[in-house]
Amino acid sequence: MSSKQQILSALRQHTRETYDMPDLTRLKPITYDDPVAEFKKKTTTIAGASLIEISEDDDLNAVIRDRVVGGWPACPVIATNIMGIDAQLNPDTVASAQELERVDVGIVRGDIGVAENACIWVPQTMKERAICFASEHLVIVIDDRHIVNNMHEAYDLIRQSSYYFIDYQFGTFISGPSKTADIEGALVYGAQAARAVTVVFVNRK
Repeated sequence: MSSKQQILSALRQHTRETYDMPDLTRLKPITYDDPVAEFKKKTTTIAGASLIEISEDDDLNAVIRDRVVGGWPACPVIATNIMGIDAQLNPDTVASAQELERVDVGIVRGDIGVAENACIWVPQTMKERAICFASEHLVIVIDDRHIVNNMHEAYDLIRQSSYYFIDYQFGTFISGPSKTADIEGALVYGAQAARAVTVVFVNRK
């Protein structure tokens, strides 16, 4: 018997009462009258991200240049595989993920926004997914038609659609900048990933 089995066996021997799993079918996930408005509100509050709203007719490259990159004190290194955006690096064509270590602004597309917690599902649609985590400032572009009420609806969409895993078997939820308060009780940004996140929200007509 392995040490793991010995531990589990000892735990079972000292278990006095057991309980059935709760009936999760009776759980009613939270919903909103206006999930889009709720998503936008929580993006800037709970998630701690910046929000830029544009229309489908706006020039995305100009928005990135003027409202995101324009805030940097020097010429930043930009990485993206979104066509039409000026960038020095492309996560599809770099030789290795290490090349993305020097990225100041990484730009990716999000496919599902969740109103209850401002999480955004970012499927891997690029060769090197390190762009999502190595960038100092991560920009996520998402469409207003892709907002759902809660995580239950988000996971249902992911399970039902093979689109999210056509090229790569990976995706992740991102909600605002990386932050932790475990270091001497001080809130630290960028401990595990981006120090800042901007959500570019595309309003469709």
